[in-house]
Parts: sequence; structure tokens; C-alpha cells
Amino acid sequence: MRQNIFNAGIAFLFSCFVFSCNESSFLEEKPLDFLSPENAYNTYADYETALTGLYAKVRANFYNSDFVFFQETDVAKNARDNNNFMGNLKDWLTPQQAGVADVWDREYKLINNANTIISRIEGSSLNAEQKSQVAAEAKFFRAFGYRTLVYIFGGVPLVLEENVSPKTDFTRNSKEEVLKAMYDDFLEATTVLPDIHTVVDGKISNLVAKHYLAETCISLGLYDDAIRLASEVIDNPNTGLMKVRFGSHKSEEGDVYWDLFRRKNQNRKTSGNTEALWVIQMEPDVEGGYLTSTSYRPYYLERFAAPVTYSCTDPEGKKAFLSSNGRSDANVGGRGVSNMSNTHWWLYEVWGDDFSNDMRNSKYNVVRDAYYDLPTSKYYGKSIIALETKSKLLEEQSWRWYPWPTKITTPGEHPEALYADPALKTLKSTAGATYLDQYMLRLAETYLLRAEAFLMKGDKEKAANDINEVRNRAHTSEVVASEVTIDYILDERARELVYEEFRRITLGRLGKYVERVRKYNTLNGPRVEDYHELFPIPYSAIEANKDAVLEQNPGYKN
Repeated sequence: MRQNIFNAGIAFLFSCFVFSCNESSFLEEKPLDFLSPENAYNTYADYETALTGLYAKVRANFYNSDFVFFQETDVAKNARDNNNFMGNLKDWLTPQQAGVADVWDREYKLINNANTIISRIEGSSLNAEQKSQVAAEAKFFRAFGYRTLVYIFGGVPLVLEENVSPKTDFTRNSKEEVLKAMYDDFLEATTVLPDIHTVVDGKISNLVAKHYLAETCISLGLYDDAIRLASEVIDNPNTGLMKVRFGSHKSEEGDVYWDLFRRKNQNRKTSGNTEALWVIQMEPDVEGGYLTSTSYRPYYLERFAAPVTYSCTDPEGKKAFLSSNGRSDANVGGRGVSNMSNTHWWLYEVWGDDFSNDMRNSKYNVVRDAYYDLPTSKYYGKSIIALETKSKLLEEQSWRWYPWPTKITTPGEHPEALYADPALKTLKSTAGATYLDQYMLRLAETYLLRAEAFLMKGDKEKAANDINEVRNRAHTSEVVASEVTIDYILDERARELVYEEFRRITLGRLGKYVERVRKYNTLNGPRVEDYHELFPIPYSAIEANKDAVLEQNPGYKN
């Protein structure tokens, strides 16, 4: 069962063993009947549990409620145009900011937990094959942790061994040194991890490792290797873009892109989704499933990114929506609180001449109007957009409603415990999570990554072919080779992967963050500085590193 594979409760015990201390000789305890670093890593079952902890750590690192990897990019901004939630990078993106320290600390905990597993393998009872498998999986996660750090902070301390005592003399390695270490770890994972058709839903395979190794190769300038690796993912007989309706809602009105984001459609084994490469498991009210329906628990993408449609009044200032806490449908969009919205560029400009025919911008996938749903209102069934000029509320508080992508919520499919009235689908105030398993990696991204490698090599024709594989599925016009640039590929990633890819990491990897924020984010564009290309090194890390200088990134003041 998936809940046994991803049991965060057991995994938490292992997070407690990140650091161990050398006790004085007269305190040489030999633990026999409780978990400790000395007896917790012995059998294969022990290591499976420890690896489960790495999956849980990745899920927690990316699917929490701060959304620092989405907001204030080219695709998303602070919905209320204020200084909260990264609304002003000059105020928010500082070495003292807790959100910056959280990113740093979370990834290093993932890395050190992986190092602990790797370092203890030789002293275990595992056979040679098991040792190889466990080491490869742990090394994948170590590289994955450094992937975030190197593209967000630049060169960082490279730690490849377990920390068994406090260390206060870290120095920063170069970006290239970190990338080469990632290369080695991802490479080992590609040769040892099982193929995708043999792993259970949620587990990584050799194809996932090949994708991220290909991405690392691009950063190292190894374009032929990147093309070969991405091709091995794309050409695998067990992978393919989903091009016809499928899954739990295929008989309903919609399209295949919409199908990708309906509940129960993300996993290969349960829905036949051959496009899914790595899916983060989000099972509500299941042990280890991360989501609960009885109390606040992330993943709060719905709450953060959906508008507060239900708070809008009619042109006369009267209540016109059924529930004051939202409704589980594609009209209201659940229990949004309007912290983050898509940029004007993503909503209106990125689609170009294909605005009306690109499937990803269809009425099923981007909601661009709302209708008053209170039956007793004289405006019942009327369009907010049609009445916008008569409504002072929308004029003065535009954050109350804006267009939004439907992948952020689960219309009509919130857990039963969240309904105030199940018949009306009205929600309780405790709603707001996104009750979907989440794609960490989809095959469409591999096509766009290979296009990037072809472009870097100078083969625009093949780059265009890969982009068009994705665009053809969306029933939109093809790009011609002469139009392919790295910015075009980033545009296509925005159309295809919005609120899936962690956009800040992608832009950081390509060194395009500041440029594109200035160009496409009307809120922070005028305020972004050149030094915002990288996050600052957290002051807490610099202060604790008392025996060596942990250099700050240029432009920031400790």
C-alpha cells in the first residue's frame, strides 16, 4: 500500500538522527530496545524506512505553504500588491528572512539524511545488490537537494559525508563543483534504479534520474549527453504523452489536459497515465498521506492561489454568493484567500495568437469568469465580468477575483469532511488544500528539456520538433525553427507547467530570473535588483559558522 511506502510518521524518527554526538567513555550505552543511529540502520527494512523518510522530506520541502518557488516570478505575483508573501523583494528577500533560511535548512536536512543512509550501508546486514540499490536511491536524493540549493543560492558548501558532530567551519564550493557532484550521484542512480514499469506509484525510477542528469548535463555544457539521456526517457516504451481522454472524468465535458489534473488521474498504475514520471503522493486522511480534512495541513495551493470569489458582492453591494467560505466547483474555485495570482503576462499575453485555441487555455483549464450563485439574489447566474464596470468592489479590490488555472483545486471532489452542505458543495472554513497527487515530473517537461539541449547545441529544427510534440497535444499552432529561443522554451514551459514546475528554480538554473521578472511581473519588475538573481545565504547559517567565513552573495547585507 502507498501509505506504507510513504509513512511520514516512521520517517520522522529518522530525521531525529541527522546529528549524533560522541559520548564520554563512561557513558557508553549500548541501546538494545529503542531506536538510535547505532541500531536503526541494519536490515533492508530499516533502510526502506529511512528512504521513505527522504520521500517525505522532499514532499515537505516543496509542498508546504510558502510557495517561494512560484511567487514573484514571471508567472505569479502577490495578488494583493502588498509587501507580504514576497510582495516586495527588497524587503522580503534578505539574509534575515525566515523563509530564506527554511529553504536552506530543509535541503541540507535532506542531504544529511541521505548522507547518513549512505555512510551506514557498509556496516549493515544488506547484501551487495541491496547495498547498491539503497546507495543509488539515497544519492539521487542527495543530488536532488543540491539541485535546489545550487540553482537558488549558487555555489554552496558541498557535504558528502554524514555529520556526526557539530561543524562550524563550512566554506562554499563553486557552482561547478556542486554540479559535478550532482552529476556523479544522478549518474549512479541512472544505472542502478529500476525501470519505471516496475516501481510503485510515487517511487523514483531510472528514468527520473536520467531526466535530472540530463538537466545537470545542460548546466555543465554536455549537450550531447543531455540529448541522449532525455531521449532514453522519451523513447522508453512505457512512457508517452497522454493524447486522448482518460481517467476518472473522461466521460465528462473537458479535454485531455484537464484530465491530467483530475483526482486519481496522476498515477500510472491506477489511471494508465504514461506521462507521469514522478508523482508526489497526497492522500487525505491516510497515515503518511500529508493531507487531512479535519485540520489545516498543506498543500495549500488552492487557498493561496484561488481568488476569494465568494466574497464578491453584487453591483448593489449585497451578498450574491451562496457560501461565505467558498464552494467546491469550477465557478468559485474552493476556499481561496487570494495571496497569489498569475501575472497579467501569463493570463493574457503568453498565449499570443493561440489564445482561443490552445487547450491549456481552454475554459476547462483557466477560469476567466464567475457567476453569482446565490439563488435569492436578483443577479443570480449573472457574470461578474459583464457587471464589473458596475461593481465598485472589483474596481477597488481586484484581488477578490481574477482568472485562475483549474489545476490548483479539485472541483466537486473535496473530502466529505470539508463540506458544510454536501448537497450544495459549500465548504467549511478549514478547506483550502489541493487534494490532488502532484506531478514532480511529467514527460512533457522532458520534451522541453531536450528541446533546450538541442537549442544549446545549435539544432533549432530538432528543438522545434520537441516543442511541437507538446504543442500538438494542446491543439495549438506549431513553432518554426527560426522562432526557437531559450525564452520561447521558457514561455512554453509556462503554458504547459504553470504551478507544477518550481519556476524560481528553472529561472535560476538558466540565469533568467531578474530579466524575466523585470519584463513580465508588473508588481516586482520595477523593484527587482540584479543581485536578486540568487537568494541570500541565510544570516543564521553565516552566524553559526563561527570558525570559517561563509561568504554572502553579492548585493546582500548581513
